[in-house]
Amino acid sequence: MSQIEIVEIIEQIKQEIEVDTNGQAKASLRATARLAGVSDKAIGKALESANLEPSKLAQMLMQQSFNAANLTDWRTSGIPDTAIAIILEYYAYEAGRYCTKQARLVCRSFNTIGIRAWIQDKLGWTKPASNSETGMTEIQLLAALAKHLAEQEQHLLQQQQQQTEILHRLKAVEVEQDRVNTPCGHKYSVVGFANLQGLEISVKEAGTKGRKASALCRKQGIEIERIHDPRFGKVGLYPESVLIEVFSTGQN
Repeated sequence: MSQIEIVEIIEQIKQEIEVDTNGQAKASLRATARLAGVSDKAIGKALESANLEPSKLAQMLMQQSFNAANLTDWRTSGIPDTAIAIILEYYAYEAGRYCTKQARLVCRSFNTIGIRAWIQDKLGWTKPASNSETGMTEIQLLAALAKHLAEQEQHLLQQQQQQTEILHRLKAVEVEQDRVNTPCGHKYSVVGFANLQGLEISVKEAGTKGRKASALCRKQGIEIERIHDPRFGKVGLYPESVLIEVFSTGQN
């Protein structure tokens, strides 16, 4: 079952589907059954059960403000679009082993715009123009709404991007303020500081400079932080001012 086949079915039952001047649609029992991919007897039996022991489909319809008299009358007067939507949903997802792929496909076809607008579109119905303006179909209204929502989403994305840029700038300002307000400057490991300065340093040199930096920290009463390093295990973090002094001596 494809969309092309659905179009062919619509063409075959076109004479049994109608839209009144207010845009309200309805279809015959047979046409509804063709859309759902089931026999008209199956739907007719479900509608008749409303007066005795309502079937699951009849219960679903009556839960949506339809009464038993409505369901019985539909056999001759036609089924309103809102009820058609429930019937298709039933045979698409709720009918157990009686579910049909065709009902699911038709449901997907009209799910985003509604059965009424879908039927209007298939029958080429347009709202009669008033004396002062030309009316819009539901599909046109939905298209306008979709465009409006897309514009809102784009505006929201732009706002989020601006907020992200502002947060990045604020973070940069905070980092710089922290650097200025910290008397000893930022803290680095020996290897990290060397990389920051673009210097190559061996493990032996790093160890030597680390011991010297530790000695200077103890001398100045500065607490040495320790962090985990996957290469060296625990390594110390030393104030920038201490590392500058260690590296500037030119001694290992």
